[in-house]
Amino acid sequence: MRRIGLIGGMSWESTLLYYRLVNQMVRDELGGLKSADLVLHSLDFDAVAALQRAERWDEAGRMLGDAGAGLARAGAQTLLICTNTMHLVADEVERRSGVPVIHIADVTANAAKKAGVTRLGLLATAFTMERPFYRDRLESHGLEVLVPCDTARAEVHRVIFEELCRGVVREESKAAYLQAARELIDRGAQGLILGCTEICMLISQADFDVPVFDTTELHARAAVAFALQDERVAAS
Repeated sequence: MRRIGLIGGMSWESTLLYYRLVNQMVRDELGGLKSADLVLHSLDFDAVAALQRAERWDEAGRMLGDAGAGLARAGAQTLLICTNTMHLVADEVERRSGVPVIHIADVTANAAKKAGVTRLGLLATAFTMERPFYRDRLESHGLEVLVPCDTARAEVHRVIFEELCRGVVREESKAAYLQAARELIDRGAQGLILGCTEICMLISQADFDVPVFDTTELHARAAVAFALQDERVAAS
């Protein structure tokens, strides 16, 4: 089994989901008491969020890159940045660590294309919705990306940082997310991307008739596919 490196803590609420999903998927694939071979560097999210707010992305890249380098020394053969927003510095993480990063936007785009969906609504942090790094990556796969209006974007962002990252789930916030999503669907979105790794705590496929792409689950599944590649080859 190949070793997975997780750069987590952003927030630790979603890192918990990653850890559980990766291990459940390995157990489901291999059976018995099997679990994942992984190493985790959990960062202090307060420090990362301060750099985000100050637009100090170079410093953030060094911070995550150093974490990735440490995981590489611990034997990680691939890295997962356990947050959508910090894929803004994915290239720097890969450069500093020397280990390939499984990019969450690529994984999501592949799932959307497999489902035959080309126009997608994106719910995420303001950084992910408004900066080009994420939408450009999706669009490079031939997808069209829609984001909510200014007011809805602000509320989606607020709920992530003030509630979900702190483990708080509120029905009124779910209602706001459902409204933002429905507006995207009314504008032509054929599917929805849960483009923040905490959003699956609030809404899911069960809330919608259109396909929903949970980036946390998709990212974890891609890591497991990488980790078990040798076992699958041997089994065949």
